[in-house]
Amino acid sequence: MQQTSLDFSEIRIETPTFDGVRGEYAALDAALDAAKTPGDHETTVRRWDALRRRLNDWESYANLRFEQDSRNPEFKAARDYCDELSPKLTTLDVALKRRLLADAQRPALERTFGTTAFALWEADVTAFEPAIEQELIQEAKLCAQYTELIASAAIDFEDKQQNLAGLAPFREDADRERRHRAERAFWSFYGTNRAELDRIYDELVKLRHRMARTLGYENYIGLGYKRMHRIDYDQRNVERYRDQIARDVVPLAQRIVQGRAKRLGVVGPMFWDEKISDPRGNARPKGDLAWILARCQEAFDAMHPELGAFFRTMVSGHFIDMENRAGKAGGGFCTSFPTVGMPFIFGNFNGTAHDVEVLVHEMGHAFQCYRSRSLPLTDYLWPTSESAEIDSMGLEYLAHPQMERFFGDTADRFRAEHLSDAFLFLPYGVAVDHFQHLVYANPDATPAERHQMWQQVERRYLPWRDYGDLAYPSAGGLWQEKRHIYHSPFYYIDYTLAQCCALQFWARSRTDYRGTLDDYAALCGRGGEVPFQTLVRGAKLKSPFDEGVLTGVVAEARSVLGL
Repeated sequence: MQQTSLDFSEIRIETPTFDGVRGEYAALDAALDAAKTPGDHETTVRRWDALRRRLNDWESYANLRFEQDSRNPEFKAARDYCDELSPKLTTLDVALKRRLLADAQRPALERTFGTTAFALWEADVTAFEPAIEQELIQEAKLCAQYTELIASAAIDFEDKQQNLAGLAPFREDADRERRHRAERAFWSFYGTNRAELDRIYDELVKLRHRMARTLGYENYIGLGYKRMHRIDYDQRNVERYRDQIARDVVPLAQRIVQGRAKRLGVVGPMFWDEKISDPRGNARPKGDLAWILARCQEAFDAMHPELGAFFRTMVSGHFIDMENRAGKAGGGFCTSFPTVGMPFIFGNFNGTAHDVEVLVHEMGHAFQCYRSRSLPLTDYLWPTSESAEIDSMGLEYLAHPQMERFFGDTADRFRAEHLSDAFLFLPYGVAVDHFQHLVYANPDATPAERHQMWQQVERRYLPWRDYGDLAYPSAGGLWQEKRHIYHSPFYYIDYTLAQCCALQFWARSRTDYRGTLDDYAALCGRGGEVPFQTLVRGAKLKSPFDEGVLTGVVAEARSVLGL
């Protein structure tokens, strides 16, 4: 793998204008008009792809800088400009996709570039018309309002002001009363801001419903699936999959919760007990940010030469930002700059095991993106999201043998916690998805009714949960901490679909580590050149939609966890 010596500070981003981009699209249309051979069409498509990569650079940069400091007026203005311009650029982009879909040279282009891109473009064409441009602008503004609100949290806790990410270590402290106080402090922020959180989401739901109706859909669910590029499965597949989780995983999750409570000496575990699995506290990394980065370098060098070399490039080029700062948006993600072929990892370290998990997880995304950088179309640089999450979650499990570097003599505890958390996450993840289907099937519901919908899905997928005196989540408000519900409707199920596949990597790696790692690296190199289920089966995994897909993995986990 050829490495780059580029530093993030050296990236130069050109801010586009609508007139400038419109002129470039007009030139592309003229080139297609004049094209006489399949080769002429191919050359034009490659020119178009180079334009799209430049525009992706700009959009990634504008959004990243805003997330890094949402209080910076320059970054906010750039993000606002991006939000205003992007739908207009989408109009140009979709028009060219529509033309290529109907082009007489489509069969030849499909032979050159593959059929998957055309299936993705068909989804784009059915998910956009210029008539919804203003709604898309308003949608982006509402999402930015949610980001700013969450980033504004300044909570007094134990004589120090914390943001929401900063409370994480206290929410899993070994002292039960401290955990309880941290949860009360955390949810007090949401209680104080309930009216604003409800307003933003209510406007988003109604806005998305209007867009769907404008485009001819019954409600936003159909449009949401198109926007998520679901080209090889549908809502019925997802419903059956959720049923499997309720049947096969919820009982195991209940046993995990009960086992943790027993180890803690707790009768009737409460919500603030779920994040901790040992009376000594959860395993924590033994050092700070710089120390963890150094241990990651050692781990990736030991795992695979490409991983090690690539991580060294990411660190030396300052393509990683994991420091938790005031004004910085919460969460973690990986974005990319296609013209230079480099991804960027964003996160918020807080002194918990989550630091290692997030860095390794996002490194999985980054490694996949880097390995896919030379694929012929922008559409293939990233897989669709459920496939992309296999690359990130899969690396988490493949890194298990390296955990002594981070956790020392508590590495076994970390591995057990990480595996247990996966099976606790699956019911929660499908609850988020089921909740969103209820919301968008009933767009006129009141905010209070939406909180009741969340309570409904909790009873099915999280029946053990007891919030005690935590008034806000007790009233059905827990979902409002999940950024994806506001920003990326219907995304969250993708984490659980990927988890099903990543757990298969985990189970197989226990008997064939090197072969599993090779299959993982090969999967990363394919990017999004084929749809989700084809990628999965190509990596020797079962589709999450196959009946009984988790039966063997659940049995393996029961054995490993002593359940």
